[in-house]
Amino acid sequence: MTALSEILIRQIRTIGAMNVADYMAACLMHPEHGYYTTRDPLGRSGDFVTAPEISQMFGELLGLSLAQAWMDQGAPNPFALAELGPGRGTLMADVLRATRHVPGFHEAMEVHLVEASAPLRQVQAETLEGYAPTWHDGVGTLPERPLFLLANEFFDALPMRQFLRDGDGWRERMVTVTEDRLALGLSESAPLDALADRLVDTEDGDLVETSAPAVSLAAQIGERIARNGGAALIVDYGSWASKGDTLQAVAGHRKRDPLEAPGEADLTGHVAFGPMAAATPCAHTALVPQGVFLERLGITARAQALARRLTGAALENHIAAHRRLTHPDEMGHLFKVMGFHPDTAPPPPGLLHDA
Repeated sequence: MTALSEILIRQIRTIGAMNVADYMAACLMHPEHGYYTTRDPLGRSGDFVTAPEISQMFGELLGLSLAQAWMDQGAPNPFALAELGPGRGTLMADVLRATRHVPGFHEAMEVHLVEASAPLRQVQAETLEGYAPTWHDGVGTLPERPLFLLANEFFDALPMRQFLRDGDGWRERMVTVTEDRLALGLSESAPLDALADRLVDTEDGDLVETSAPAVSLAAQIGERIARNGGAALIVDYGSWASKGDTLQAVAGHRKRDPLEAPGEADLTGHVAFGPMAAATPCAHTALVPQGVFLERLGITARAQALARRLTGAALENHIAAHRRLTHPDEMGHLFKVMGFHPDTAPPPPGLLHDA
């Protein structure tokens, strides 16, 4: 039993069961025992590997997409180049390398990183030495100027609630205590206005997930882009609408029981892009599989160019990385991409207007 398990069990016994969102928030961001506040979870020696850690091509192409969006909007100067949850800074480093020859881009940009983890901020400072990034606890303190933003595997870790349909009502999944261990239970059934629209596409027993923090954050990003210009590329695993239990825990590159070791495993859920799109006051693109998005940006041509300089194991790893990022059986279909942009500007390259 982890230290955080004992804290949560005492809390539940004192004030009652907690919803899944509050449980996720405690597991990930507890100031002393939270997963993100105590470690660097990325890479092969961590708990999971993200697309930027797989290949430089991912960040290069996202960076060039944003750079073209910047040019399409008249190359505003200055502008904020921002990333939510930058990990080790690998994605931003690849973006900066790929855009260094875009005329005026680096001269006009200010690098901003939204990062809550002190250990990761230190790693990011080393990775991005020379670019003088500014760190933020949230998007609310980003400067009021055109915002060109990246969010790769960020929204999936935002706290979510889970509701099980029961007739015309819903029972919320709760974390409680059974025999001195954390366990899942259900609240009493009640109608919920916020889920009234889901009565038409669900049946008894179906589970629906909602994330108020994700919807709120999407609205904040969209408000800034509508007001000041810019673009956002949001990349995550999920779909347009939520259905089914997607809560998962990962530690040491293996799936674990989400209740087994609070604070010791990453907790995520699939992103529902539809509610986020509905919340943003700027334009949003259609949702596109990651593999399709990267192919539209020319990842195969880029992979072939890089392959000419490789042999042996390095070449084999490069080919495997291309496949992992784009193939439908790997990250190519599970991960999706959605963009935000002003109503008066075209979508970022690789994406299309919402139908």
